[in-house]
Amino acid sequence: MEGIFAAVPTPFYPDERVYFRKLEANMARYSRSLLSGMLLLGSTGEAVALNDQESIDVLRVAAEAAAPEKVLIAGVGKESVKATLELADAAARFRYDAVLVRTPTYYASQMSTAAVLHYFRSVADRSPLPVLLYNIPRCVPYSIPIEVIAELAFHPNIIGIKDSSGSLERIKAAVDATAETPKRTVSVTPVFEAVTDRMLVAKAEGDATFVAAGDLAGGIGVAMASSAPVAPMKTRTKEIGFQVLTGSAATLLDSLKSGASGAVLGFGACAPQACQEVYLAWKDHDMELALAKQERIAAVSQRIVGQLGISGVKAACDLNGYFGGRARSPLLSVTAQEKAEIEGLLVSIRN
Repeated sequence: MEGIFAAVPTPFYPDERVYFRKLEANMARYSRSLLSGMLLLGSTGEAVALNDQESIDVLRVAAEAAAPEKVLIAGVGKESVKATLELADAAARFRYDAVLVRTPTYYASQMSTAAVLHYFRSVADRSPLPVLLYNIPRCVPYSIPIEVIAELAFHPNIIGIKDSSGSLERIKAAVDATAETPKRTVSVTPVFEAVTDRMLVAKAEGDATFVAAGDLAGGIGVAMASSAPVAPMKTRTKEIGFQVLTGSAATLLDSLKSGASGAVLGFGACAPQACQEVYLAWKDHDMELALAKQERIAAVSQRIVGQLGISGVKAACDLNGYFGGRARSPLLSVTAQEKAEIEGLLVSIRN
């Protein structure tokens, strides 16, 4: 869970049906970027506005369209442990790499520390995929206390947190509080990039080669496919602790400097390259360039994502070559004036 992840929006037809072809096109384009991976069914994906079958179909279509080397995270948070696990099971069937789980919201007044610990532990105990905690107090009337994060970080199936509070102090506190959690040994590529389950399957299966019917022995009138033997994928191991990811593009650089391993960004949906440039400059220890790249996106992301919200992100996607479209009701589209403003903000941020 290192690098930049795009929080993928869910495109809709004008009648609000999910537009799966546009989702496929977006995933294919994200796959050609330098992003580490993508999050489906997060806040930017309007997960709470989809029914159960739509959620499953979005996960399936997105996974089928994604490149095998991209890390895929599925947002599966529901109002009960049972419903959350059912969606986590679906994500596992489609070979996602991790699930993102938010705190239940409807009974917010009863989300005591004991209840929150019970919820996340119950999900993590039975989830077929590793769990990322999701703290997003602007949408969920509950901010996971640092001491609760520290306690949950010791669960063997809870591997990190996405913190979308926008608070740099919380990022620092979460990093410090989880510094002593047990390390995990994971497989990585020779250049220390993530190895996904889908990548291993694709490598094992090899590239199918279609043989013309006329070339087949015996004149069998059907086309067949064969696979050449494939060498095992070269991997190495790496020790990883509890990983903290920020959900704020405006504080991306400072979060990385404070110990965050990466970011899952709504602004990454419409401007993945601009976000990636901050990370790459920081990774190369070019702080002057990283600061310049951060300053380029800070105010823009705050306006589009922080203030205009889902509809702002979708309008920005439309302007930057991705399919965004309208948000699902009751969310309203941006006005013509806001759209013109977004276009002006993105003049120097193209992808």
